[in-house]
Amino acid sequence: MNATSSDAAAQAGPAAPGRIVLLTTSHRVAPGLLSWPAWQALRAADQVLCADGAHPQLPYLREAGVTVDETSPDAQELVDACAGGRTVVVVALGEGEPRLTDGLARLAGSGRVHMPELELLPASYDLPGARLLDLVQVMDRIRVECPWSSRQTHEGLAKYGIEEAYELVEAIEEGDRDELREELGDVLLQVVFHSRIAEEGRPEDGSEPFSIDDVAGGIVAKLIHRHPHVFGDETATTPEEVKEHWLRTKAEEKRRTSVTEGIPLGQPGLALAAKLASRARTAGLDVELPRGEGVGYELLAVAARAEAEGVDPEAALRAAARAYRDAIRAREGSPALDG
Repeated sequence: MNATSSDAAAQAGPAAPGRIVLLTTSHRVAPGLLSWPAWQALRAADQVLCADGAHPQLPYLREAGVTVDETSPDAQELVDACAGGRTVVVVALGEGEPRLTDGLARLAGSGRVHMPELELLPASYDLPGARLLDLVQVMDRIRVECPWSSRQTHEGLAKYGIEEAYELVEAIEEGDRDELREELGDVLLQVVFHSRIAEEGRPEDGSEPFSIDDVAGGIVAKLIHRHPHVFGDETATTPEEVKEHWLRTKAEEKRRTSVTEGIPLGQPGLALAAKLASRARTAGLDVELPRGEGVGYELLAVAARAEAEGVDPEAALRAAARAYRDAIRAREGSPALDG
């Protein structure tokens, strides 16, 4: 017990109930990176306890001069340890201390025990996006231990990426928030899965490996470069100006010789036609639509007109198709008109 806490305990008297500090940490933050209130509580404590001798925080606490007793008291023992106004800090396990907190709750509810002050002190916090670290760890283990996942390739997973993207679009168009959250997770899984496969490289064709950090780093750099009005000195006050910045920086990056470069020809036909029309219009190219016989040329004209009017032809057609589906179902449920 240090001098300061000893004096406080003496002043409080033998009947003082003391204080229990339950110190929680996040495994998603590097061990030893604790908040200042946490370090203050640890240094001022009369005793610091931890049930797990392998807790990742212990080496850093001891390096900082904090004595940690590796013990797992029950609720009554912990209350007794606080007698006389002592402060006991419990370094919680990763899953918390449910056995201990439940026991303390029962003692407090009994009304027969003069309970110490109980404080829950988060010593480190998850930053936004911290659960992505869990996803990376889970994917790493699945890639190693799952008989199916360990054999997958980029080519074999390609179809799932397309399926998940369509399911995401459907959730958005249906306005189902729960489904949207789930489908976003499925799309995210595809990114993490492909990135995990890419870590192994492709020795057969000499491809260099890359990781999810390389993927994230690349898109971060791209976003910063394409938003000079946010991260640089340029200004943009309208969506049109933002789009202008984006297209200009993208053109500088890609150095393409045609506005049609980079448009995937394998996408659905209406989306492809609309994208071509958008690129031509944005570039100020007055290109007459090709004329020909057949539905294809008619659909091309419709897609170009939709794009010019700010309508996504794919989304519009899906909405019309859903209405058609509902009409079919309604007709299926109607009594037959003929005998």
